[in-house]
Amino acid sequence: MPVARPERHEPQRIRDGSFPMRGWGLPHDGELDRIIVVSPHLDDAVLGCARFMAAHPGVTVVTVFAGNPEAYPEPMRTWDAQSGFAPGDDVMEARRREDRTALAQLDAIPVHLDLVEHTYNAGDRPVAPETIADVLVTTLGPLEPTLVLAPFGLANPDHDVTHRGCLLARDRLGPELSWWCYEDSGYKHIPGMLAWRVSSLFRRRLWPTPVCPTGDPDETRKQAAIACYPSQLLALEDDWAISKKLAAPAPEQFWRLAPPPAGWERLADE
Repeated sequence: MPVARPERHEPQRIRDGSFPMRGWGLPHDGELDRIIVVSPHLDDAVLGCARFMAAHPGVTVVTVFAGNPEAYPEPMRTWDAQSGFAPGDDVMEARRREDRTALAQLDAIPVHLDLVEHTYNAGDRPVAPETIADVLVTTLGPLEPTLVLAPFGLANPDHDVTHRGCLLARDRLGPELSWWCYEDSGYKHIPGMLAWRVSSLFRRRLWPTPVCPTGDPDETRKQAAIACYPSQLLALEDDWAISKKLAAPAPEQFWRLAPPPAGWERLADE
């Protein structure tokens, strides 16, 4: 015998006889007019969103941790050594060049902020989310975006504070601006990590829900853009066996952050 669903789960018919669920999971009218992707590091946006960006030329990519430290640490940090850099190299300038080349493959526009990655800071201390929010509000405002894509912010401290900073900026920039999350490449494969973040947002009444924008059906431009990060691919191979994951590409997934449909709020407490 079929089990009846609770009444609050049923889609409500609207005046013209259609169901609102027909529009669920699709971009809203005008939502994709001016898109910004917030990237924690110089490669994260391309790894997570390149096929989306290839289908939407003119996307602006704001990379949060693109600044130089006051001095590079001695001895070199492990990631920079894995990436093939040597003492005396200007690591961040090389990575900014890689990023500009990669984004040009996708007709995307780079904006590099001056904040510094946590492993370059004393005690590996990440930048406070409030500081990131201040910079994002100042940066995003003049660009007048219709949509901002934030990372889910999984595991890596820089990703986590970028995500939290985006949520603070979202509160300050107002409800008329659409926000989606994209899945952090590599980190999304850590057992339970993506589910944990989705659950935490759900309980905050932000209800992350998959959305289906147009993406480039061909992997060629994404692979060409990723190849523009030769230093990072060395370290990503060491840490994540990235070549195996790129050889079996999964669809890019995006999640809308929005309040629940009216009457469904109690589900977050069950």
